[in-house]
Amino acid sequence: MAQSKYNLTEGVTAISKEVYDLHMLIMYICVVIGVIVFGAMFWSMYFHRKSKGVKAATFHESTKVEILWTAIPIIILVAMAIPATQTLIKMEDNSAADMTVQVTGSQWKWHYKYFEEDIEFYSVLSTPRDEFDDLDGVASDKGENYLLEVDKPLVIPTGKKVRFVITSDDVIHSWWVPAFAVKQDANPGFINEAWTKVDVPGVYRGQCAELCGKDHGYMPVVVEVKSQEDYDAWVAEQKELQAQAAEAEKASLNAQMTMDEAMDLGETIYVAHCAACHQASGQGLPPAFPALKGSPIALGDANAHIDIVYNGKAGTGMQGYGKQLSLKELAAVVTYERNAWGNNVGDIVQASDVQAFTTGGGGADSAQAPAQAEEAASVEEKPAEDLTKVYSKDELMTLGEQVYMQACVACHQAGGQGLPPTFPSLLKSPIITGDVTAHIDMVLNGSKKNPAMAAFANQLTKTEIAAVVTYERNAWGNDTGDVVQPADVDAVSAK
Repeated sequence: MAQSKYNLTEGVTAISKEVYDLHMLIMYICVVIGVIVFGAMFWSMYFHRKSKGVKAATFHESTKVEILWTAIPIIILVAMAIPATQTLIKMEDNSAADMTVQVTGSQWKWHYKYFEEDIEFYSVLSTPRDEFDDLDGVASDKGENYLLEVDKPLVIPTGKKVRFVITSDDVIHSWWVPAFAVKQDANPGFINEAWTKVDVPGVYRGQCAELCGKDHGYMPVVVEVKSQEDYDAWVAEQKELQAQAAEAEKASLNAQMTMDEAMDLGETIYVAHCAACHQASGQGLPPAFPALKGSPIALGDANAHIDIVYNGKAGTGMQGYGKQLSLKELAAVVTYERNAWGNNVGDIVQASDVQAFTTGGGGADSAQAPAQAEEAASVEEKPAEDLTKVYSKDELMTLGEQVYMQACVACHQAGGQGLPPTFPSLLKSPIITGDVTAHIDMVLNGSKKNPAMAAFANQLTKTEIAAVVTYERNAWGNDTGDVVQPADVDAVSAK
């Protein structure tokens, strides 16, 4: 049945239909109240007007009338609140989910991670830029799904309850799919939850519903719902593509791109990921998004250029692309920025250069400037960790709280309450109050039973792990009294 453009859409899920029915019920109640109130008012004005000789009554307050016009609205509101509350409770019930997907917003794209599968990817607007970037006054014809199409949609199976854990890398976003009646804010440092269960295969579109920056309108959400058989085939295909990408990444380390190849690929990557802020012409939008045309970064040290593209720059809108792009793509876009718009530096950055920089090997300029690379390495070199040092409980608790607030709070909350069931509470939990070795192992290596619990062995030092374990075992009333030292962590990691 065709939907009226003046009303809500009914959606394709049981919850969305409940929301629609609730909307219609409340609207009809309001219409009836409006007809009664305005009907009585207009009838009174017409039949009791002065021209008919009617004189105004002189009575004052009436206790019965005041009780009636107070009690009746209360009864109506309570009657409306009952079905509304029932629907809201259902919308918040994430229990018994068949699968969980982590949704992370960042300017201006979505990242999806499947907890039950080793699959994750970014979803980026795929509408050609020449359809909306018409600064010269000329734009191409708009496509059928203008600004509501992406390169990689989120794919979920029919008939399965899918739980979403939603957060953000930078500013507040909002993940909204009207057909599912799902609209949940993505807040940096916090986890919000939502769920859906779709029985009808198809492609369903939404967008970011929170003003998240200058390109807020270019952050669509596309969900493709497949039958279970097709979904299983898609999962297998994604794993095969990931394996192929890994092989291609290895091969790129031994390959050498020509300038033309690097510039062609680099332009494609730049338009997809960088032009929104720095403009297709490289002129940027100063001061927030500086120009790349003639900039010190694009004309200077290639290693510094690789660093800012790979790692981003803290405190600015420049995010890191190390986890979003392959080494070859990173090399190509750096090459493009260094040779486009008249920069003409002339160097070609290869995938091996990016890998060398990220692993501390010196990078693109190491052959030409060994002294500079040696100096950079000496600056970045960290002192060796003293695993024999014994810290006091107060020292560990202070450091542990800092580490917890940086690495753990987004999932387990500042008060340790967690967000069950994906992120369990740490208050008097079996892990916290149980065997300290199991606790250390969980932080070091993550959880095999719960993929949401990441391993921190490569993210934190052993001293930091000792501190955060000590903090968790003694904060929020846990008070186990355990004090974990770096040597204890080293002993567990050696097993």
